[in-house]
Parts: sequence; structure tokens; C-alpha cells
Amino acid sequence: IYSTDISDDYEDMKCKKILAKLDLNDKDKSISDLMILTGENFLGTEYVGGTLDKNVKTENLVVYVTGLDCVTFVENALVMALLVKSGKTDFDSYKKELTRIRYRNGVIDGYPSRLHYFTDWIYDNQQKGIVKDITEEIGGIPYDKKIDFMTTHIDSYPQLKNNSENVRQMEVFENLMNTRQLYYIPKNQVDKYYDKLQSGDIIATTTDIGGLDVTHTGLIYKDENGKTKFMHANVKTKEVMITKEELKEYLMGNKKQTGIIVARPIEPGN
Repeated sequence: IYSTDISDDYEDMKCKKILAKLDLNDKDKSISDLMILTGENFLGTEYVGGTLDKNVKTENLVVYVTGLDCVTFVENALVMALLVKSGKTDFDSYKKELTRIRYRNGVIDGYPSRLHYFTDWIYDNQQKGIVKDITEEIGGIPYDKKIDFMTTHIDSYPQLKNNSENVRQMEVFENLMNTRQLYYIPKNQVDKYYDKLQSGDIIATTTDIGGLDVTHTGLIYKDENGKTKFMHANVKTKEVMITKEELKEYLMGNKKQTGIIVARPIEPGN
């Protein structure tokens, strides 16, 4: 399923070290609690964007844990939580699980098979029984947006810029996304939903940028005082961190963010 021809020995070694520290005695904990435990392993890790796009000629599974962006942080926390649950924390199991989560139907088939849009990532991983979009059921309202950012900004994506077939395939996937009804919770109301959010929930921030579904993602983190905070790879502070302020305050500080979509990890076997 995956190719390792762009394997980075240093990154592989660093990943194996993190995997070796995972405690299989934690497998009886909930998947949500495990998301926080595995997420905490990455606190202080440097923010590095674009790690999945270093090789623009071929699409391969990239293992890169010494620098994370918002999506690769969430993916790694989720993969490692699922590995603990499964009782297998070896490197091959890690690569299989990362492939399953990162790619449409869990199969690498060129650049368009990677789940670039995070609402598509949520949808595909809901189809696989890994997460569930709970935004509507907790009280979200319709989020009506035409998604076409990638195919209308091909100069920003080297893999699209000189590859009309990739553009054509991405247009097909965007059209599919546009047949789905999304829901969101407006940011000025987020605090009213704190009691419906739990640690380990995956949050994606909706945006007023045309053609784009969401701009950022991270995890809900309930602190010891019950405050609802946000654990994420922060592009401003350049590291994985937990916000000092609560989620609503964080969102209100970003003009382009309009609200949140919530995906909850599903207990494996349920």
C-alpha cells in the first residue's frame, strides 16, 4: 500500500522512539483520553508546514514527526491512540494506520488521493468508522460553502500547477464535497457548547476565505479546572501547544475563523 522510497532514516528513528514510549497498559482508556495522552507527547514540537509536499513528483507516505503542522499533529495523535488501542505499536503498524487515515479509502493513488480538504478528511474517516462528525447533532447550523480553492489556485500547488490530470481529479473530489451538507458552530456561540465537547474531540475552524472549507485543526483539551482549551500546532508560536485562553477566546482572536466543526474519535470495535 505504501512506498518508502523517500524514507528519511532520521525521521523513522525518531518516530520509532515515540512509538516505543507508548504504554500498552493504557489500551483500556477511552480513545478520546488516549488522543490527549498521545497529543501531549508532541507538546513543544516545532511547527513545520509543507512536510507532505517535499516530493512533488510522486505521492508517497511521508513519516515526519520532528516538525508538525496542524493536520499532521492531529493525524499522529489519532494514529498513535489507535495503535495503543490495537495493542500493536510497531513501525509497520504505524505506517499502515497513517496511510489508512491520510488517504481516501486508505489507498495511496497519486496526489489527489490524499485528503487535502479537512472536511473531506473527516467525511472519509467517518466512512471508515474512525471518527464521527457530531456538529449537527450537538446543535450546529448549516455551513453553506462552495469548495473549489485548490482548483482555482493551482499556482499555489506544485502538484497541480503542471498536471492537468491531477487538477481534473481534484475537481471531481471538490464536486463530490459540494454535494454534502456541512454544519458548524459560529465562534461567538462556541462557549454555549463547552459541555457538549470532550477532551480529544477534533476541531476544524471554518473560514470566510472563498472556496475553502476550514483553515486549521486541533484537539479539545479540558484542563484540570474544567476549562475548554485547544491543543494544536500553532503557526504563530511555531510549536505544538495548549492555549492559555479558552477555545472561544482563541477563535475570536482570528478574524478569518468563523466557527468550528467537531469530529469525535470512535471507540475501535464500536
